[in-house]
Amino acid sequence: MSAEALKGSTAATNFDPGLNIRFLKDVMDFEYGPGVFGPRPEYRSLDAIRPSLREPNCTGPDPVYSIAMDVGRAEDREELHRRMLLFGIVMYAKGRLGSEPVRSQGHVHAIAPHCGWSTPELFEIWEGRAIVYGQQKSGDDPGLCIAIEVGPGERVVMPPMWAHYVVNAAPNSVLVFGAWCDRQYGFDYVQMRAHHGLAWFPRMADDGEIGWEANPTYLSSKLEQRKARSHPELGLSATMPIYEQFRHNPDSVQWVSDPARLAELWARFKP
Repeated sequence: MSAEALKGSTAATNFDPGLNIRFLKDVMDFEYGPGVFGPRPEYRSLDAIRPSLREPNCTGPDPVYSIAMDVGRAEDREELHRRMLLFGIVMYAKGRLGSEPVRSQGHVHAIAPHCGWSTPELFEIWEGRAIVYGQQKSGDDPGLCIAIEVGPGERVVMPPMWAHYVVNAAPNSVLVFGAWCDRQYGFDYVQMRAHHGLAWFPRMADDGEIGWEANPTYLSSKLEQRKARSHPELGLSATMPIYEQFRHNPDSVQWVSDPARLAELWARFKP
């Protein structure tokens, strides 16, 4: 899948997420406007993610990305806590990590104590182009493996227990996205580290085209590649930003922190 193909997506190139936030790209920081709260970001260094990369000794941007967890409008703070919902924003650097595009290392969501589930996550791309990769299982057999192309205003839902990472698919641009998470979120890296990454590595050619290489530490698997889809089965609007969906109808994203309400759906759900 090439950078040019990603540019041809039907998603809007200018997307308003409904939160007054400036992206300070030179320093990978966020500036919150009036009425919006949020922390200073945490930065993920290249050294921190090396064990998951195809070329652990590669060069690349450092820090690789910044992340600010617990962002929102001031008047929503109490409701967010009551519902155990957490909104995060992430910015990825330009460039590449050796032969790979800039990406996160990959993880499974740990069991959240309040609900007893590995909770799902709802991603929404704000700026740039992404690929969200997910695999159904994190042991030797990865099960279903899917790579989803996502542009501004498009979403991906990663279901409970799926291992996943996000790729910056346009090396000359930063990637910015928002995500709904559980307030007691945690990351499980055990199987990812045991396998030196997830089951498929993204490879970026000189012309920006992204291909895929299987990680030989897993059993054989096939990779499905496709574009983002809508999620009416989850009660999500196809057009309303995901933070605005919470403000309009908090129950529309409550399954993020209460996945048991959709237990039957998760058993057959594909991102």
